[in-house]
Amino acid sequence: MEIETESPAWLDKTHPNFLRWQKGRLAAEARGNFVKQIVSHSLECQNLSVLDFGSGEGGTSKVFSKNNFVVSFDLSLIRLQRQIGLDKFYKVNGNGLILPFRNNSFDLVIVQDVIEHLPTINDFYLEIIRVLKPDGAIYLSTPNKLSIFNLLADPHFGLPLVSILKRESIKKYFLKYFRKKDFERADVAQLLSLNELIKIFNEDFDIHLHTKVSVVELFSGNSGIVWSEFHLTIIRLCKFINLDWLVTKLANDNFGLLNKIFTPTFYLTLKKK
Repeated sequence: MEIETESPAWLDKTHPNFLRWQKGRLAAEARGNFVKQIVSHSLECQNLSVLDFGSGEGGTSKVFSKNNFVVSFDLSLIRLQRQIGLDKFYKVNGNGLILPFRNNSFDLVIVQDVIEHLPTINDFYLEIIRVLKPDGAIYLSTPNKLSIFNLLADPHFGLPLVSILKRESIKKYFLKYFRKKDFERADVAQLLSLNELIKIFNEDFDIHLHTKVSVVELFSGNSGIVWSEFHLTIIRLCKFINLDWLVTKLANDNFGLLNKIFTPTFYLTLKKK
């Protein structure tokens, strides 16, 4: 993975996805508060050593830095330079597959919408295991490969069927024709299913899914969860026809069919066994 120093696609105002990505950037701190809400179910969120892996705009690092030691780590130097806030956290630019930290350094590793962009999950996994303390935990969010909603419009490009394809197929059959500016990107997202995530983490971690709370927050208007216009339209439609109560009632944290094929994004906490 090459460290990003040149002006990236997500800052290009002529890019078809600029407004979608901009909404995500503006919601960075709201996303951080949501992450903290989820993590608080597993850990007391103070006096922790935290690695914000792929920290983006730094909203989550800022939220956690109020009561914890936080390292904001990102492949993009430009992203790190854009991170500002009153609370202190440490910025580190580097390759996530070769982390510059000692063994057993962190109580919590936050991996927020990053794992799907990595070229190799195995190397990432070995590094996270290495830097995580024996009783440490991971917060992980990532879009669902098999969600019906993502099949209709994938969360990164808003294109149909892209969510189920491998990275090279996405570039060959979609980006080459519909998003030419992204064709050369090395971090094109390749989504994962719930079964694939369980297979990756099940041996070393106890896995907890947090769909119920995310649905409640979604219909409460939490801006840190969804910013795709397609998904926002579905939420508005559900509320308009009073379907939100039924979706909230059906939402659960089990590894069953509802989460496997409906839940657009997985929110997980992984506690080391």
